[in-house]
Amino acid sequence: MPDHDHDQHRAPGEGDAAGNGFAGRLRERTAVLGTLDPEEPLDDLEPLRALIGDARVVALGENSHFIQEFGLARERILRFLVQRCGFTALAFEYGFSEGFALDAWAQGEGTEEDFARQTQASIPIGLSGPLHWLRRYNRTATLPVRFAGVDVPEAGGSLLPALAPVAEYLREVDPDGLPLVQDAMKTAERFACASMALAAPAWARLDTGEQDALSTMLTRLRTRLRAMEPLYVGRGGRPAYDIALRRAEAACHTDHQLRAMSELYAGNGVPADASAREVFMADSVRWLLDRSAPGTRVVLPAHNAHIQRTTVSFDGRLTSLPMGHHLSHALGEDYFALGMTGVGGRTADMHLDEHTAFGFRVEDTALGAPEPGSVEAAFVAAGLGSDIALAGLRAHRGTEPGEAAEAAPDRIRMHSGYLRTPVVDAFDGLLSVPATTVVDDLGF
Repeated sequence: MPDHDHDQHRAPGEGDAAGNGFAGRLRERTAVLGTLDPEEPLDDLEPLRALIGDARVVALGENSHFIQEFGLARERILRFLVQRCGFTALAFEYGFSEGFALDAWAQGEGTEEDFARQTQASIPIGLSGPLHWLRRYNRTATLPVRFAGVDVPEAGGSLLPALAPVAEYLREVDPDGLPLVQDAMKTAERFACASMALAAPAWARLDTGEQDALSTMLTRLRTRLRAMEPLYVGRGGRPAYDIALRRAEAACHTDHQLRAMSELYAGNGVPADASAREVFMADSVRWLLDRSAPGTRVVLPAHNAHIQRTTVSFDGRLTSLPMGHHLSHALGEDYFALGMTGVGGRTADMHLDEHTAFGFRVEDTALGAPEPGSVEAAFVAAGLGSDIALAGLRAHRGTEPGEAAEAAPDRIRMHSGYLRTPVVDAFDGLLSVPATTVVDDLGF
């Protein structure tokens, strides 16, 4: 429900079009939240319950990594979805293979030092707060919340987090198959890095014969795992087999992504070839649902460009079919994409730089006024630019009689620029904050 008592703190110029067109309807379908503080009472988030309905997967976006307000909002919404709506799984933009150790930690195993060791090589995209809350919550929870990674290993930086456990698995169930994965690991060690931004150029420095041989070995490994399924399940059980096969698939998707990104950096990439990572993440969410108890509901934090239902294009060129696009097709209304954006403030621009820990440097950049046609400009026109605004977008799809389709926003902030996309089709809801700030100490 909208809050009509906040007009007194509109910013200058806000609300001029609040009674007309998209901005007027946006105002009518928006709830104003009182805080982003996860420790505050959650009552003001109750309108979100009606927005998500019975969705099995609720994705929580952000228009840029490393933004303080989005991290707070995600943690607060996570608490609401778990404590008020019965969600029992947190799936994160984090390696599928690496996620099992963090799930054990979230269930109470290990120490704080173990958490630091397990995450020290990972890009800090807001995992610490939710995981620490999950561990505290699970101490007394009747139904503990599980954690799952859904991404390729090391954000695409290395095959080793996926292949090393497969080697251990084969040592137990099929020693004859072990040399295949060991040979693949020897090549993978030569370009293993902390992120795709570093690994893709390192992979490109392998000669073509080595690149092709690695792809062949990974394909053979995955095919052997599938062909030997009855034997492996008999020797090691179904859960262990399913995880090993998924890890092999992660290695294959990462190999494809490295090739695609290297070609993209060289200027000769195939349109949307970088979607391999996206479909792997979507399939990982479905893998989790298929192997969880009936009624399991999943919270899924990831970048807006990963969770949106529509395809991603830059300069009119199809770039990727994101995870959210695949989940939209697979789950329909059981998937809810809640994007997050900010009207003003500052953002974290990322610039490729091979001389940094993760292959990019972060630049704290001031944001300009919202562009005409952007959803941020629509929040301002609706008199909501100074508020923490939670808007439902599904009701805006299609046009009302006499209204031009182009009245709806056709872009949303992405770092210091904009991603052009039909916003009401891309997201089922949006959380807008008045201003964003870059996290103070990123640690790299």
